[in-house]
Amino acid sequence: MDADVFDAKSSTRLLRSRQYGAFWFASLLSNIGTWMQSVAEPWLVLSISGSSFLLGVDAFATNAPFWILTLFGGVLADRRDRGKIIYFFQGIQMLCPVLIVLLVASGLVQVWMIIGLSLIVGITDALSMPAFSSLIPSIVSKSDLKPALALNSIQFNLSRVIGPAIAGLIMLRFGPLWCFGANAASYAPFFLSVYWLRGLTKRSSPKEDVAENDSALHSIGAIIKDSQTGLALLSVLGTALFCSPIIIFSPVIVRNVLHGDAGQFGGVLTAFGVGGLLAPALILSTMKRFDTVKTSLTAAAAYGVLIIVASRIDSIAHLAAVLVGSGFMLTVANTSANTFLQSKATNLNRGQTASLFMLAMRGGMSIGNLVTGVIVSLSNVQTALIINGILAMALQAWVYFRMTRAASGQRSH
Repeated sequence: MDADVFDAKSSTRLLRSRQYGAFWFASLLSNIGTWMQSVAEPWLVLSISGSSFLLGVDAFATNAPFWILTLFGGVLADRRDRGKIIYFFQGIQMLCPVLIVLLVASGLVQVWMIIGLSLIVGITDALSMPAFSSLIPSIVSKSDLKPALALNSIQFNLSRVIGPAIAGLIMLRFGPLWCFGANAASYAPFFLSVYWLRGLTKRSSPKEDVAENDSALHSIGAIIKDSQTGLALLSVLGTALFCSPIIIFSPVIVRNVLHGDAGQFGGVLTAFGVGGLLAPALILSTMKRFDTVKTSLTAAAAYGVLIIVASRIDSIAHLAAVLVGSGFMLTVANTSANTFLQSKATNLNRGQTASLFMLAMRGGMSIGNLVTGVIVSLSNVQTALIINGILAMALQAWVYFRMTRAASGQRSH
């Protein structure tokens, strides 16, 4: 049977299933709200403070907790009811956009308040995202894992298209307040879907579960010790460190370099989402023919090239075109790496594997955004992008070389 047809049928069947389909559509709505706030928040911070450095600090606050807490979140996901973990921490997180709505509406909002709430969002994300990432392998069979992960990437990037487009229009007409309100409301369908899946969110039975006296650090160390797994995680970390800041600092490019407005900022983020939306279609149709690790590394290196190209753009249209390519490469790189990692994980360490992926991605973003903010404040955004792009390409080339050597060594044995 033709691989493309097979994957298309598998994808349609998964979306029509009650469990995965409900989870997919609820996640889409929730992520649309998240991306609406992702457009409104940096624009609000930049409007209040005019500081590129504080823009980086706000992004750092959202992602820094992953360095400290996400591994603990992975242990929770493997040893506790994942649905309850999501309810508790995401419920706290839902209050953050509500508070921003109240602060903006009352005219009391200040940058330090937004940064403080971003820190709370980061903490709750770090503790709940491993449980969320572990849900998909729990509700589909192993044979459906690859198309399920690719479809999840499609919904995420579809939300990345829809969310910023809606946010740009709303901000131009009504201001950012409504974007935060929409994000708060978007949690409701997601909570309902997790409740629907409650029978599958519980931890595994005692026979399958990790013994309570097992060392979590030992388990995590065993995952990283695998040479291919460790290198794949390093690639994800490098992409997050050097390439992801282009999203956070897009308002600096749009507003300060290209002299655009909030609607155009929403438009360029929509372009990034369009690129990401195109990527899963390629992944679904080629996943049976291409090595996921090499695909991930090649796409990550190409992303580094586009970061350098972004430093030389001279119009909103050119920036949008570069971000289409950037969204495409980022999605191919991270989805391929995550597929590889999840395919190697077992039910005993799936949450911890997910936590390592999230640590590399979100933790890397925190440091990358902060350092890029410092470079931008000392020089300019163009210089920061050039430095980041060169470092990204160099790291991915090194990882590719080491991965090839590791694969050759395994074959020789």
